[in-house]
Amino acid sequence: MNTKSSLRKYFFLRRKKKYFEVTIDYFKPIILLIKKLFKNKLIYLSIYYPSNYEVNTIKLLQLLKDKKKIISLLPVVSKNNNLEFSKWSYLDILKVNKYGMLEPIVNKNNFLPHIMLIPLLAFDSNNHRLGYGKGYYDKFLNKYLKRNKNIVTIGVAFSFQKYNKLPITKNDVELDYILNNGGMTKK
Repeated sequence: MNTKSSLRKYFFLRRKKKYFEVTIDYFKPIILLIKKLFKNKLIYLSIYYPSNYEVNTIKLLQLLKDKKKIISLLPVVSKNNNLEFSKWSYLDILKVNKYGMLEPIVNKNNFLPHIMLIPLLAFDSNNHRLGYGKGYYDKFLNKYLKRNKNIVTIGVAFSFQKYNKLPITKNDVELDYILNNGGMTKK
């Protein structure tokens, strides 16, 4: 059995070699899901600023530019190493965090997302995700899903990132959906 560490190395290199720019059509299943689940309500949508050959979620903002009821959020790693979410618009200034990732300049207001787009290195048919190993998303979700079962989690990937069966632990959170260039699958 492959360890999480060896799978991370393998899938990071695989993603680097096979990376391609997605079109805005890639994100249409998310727009359809938002319309279905939230109708015309105000929602907070957490995306991530892509790095290291991740799917470019910034393209989703092109589809959302006229949607005034959808507020985009970006994750911020707080001083106590928790994940928090701040409002962010495409031209807002970002800073580089301790991991070299771009995040909003922290303000005093943090928001709880209704929908979270979550980066990953690999996924399996049970909607388990292999992340980068720091556990930020799993820690956040384990804390907030107990209080608010209404957070919709969507892993964002390329279809070549699928793995047969990922090793999981009790802290790993199963995602609601996986979006890849083959479409969106529900758990």
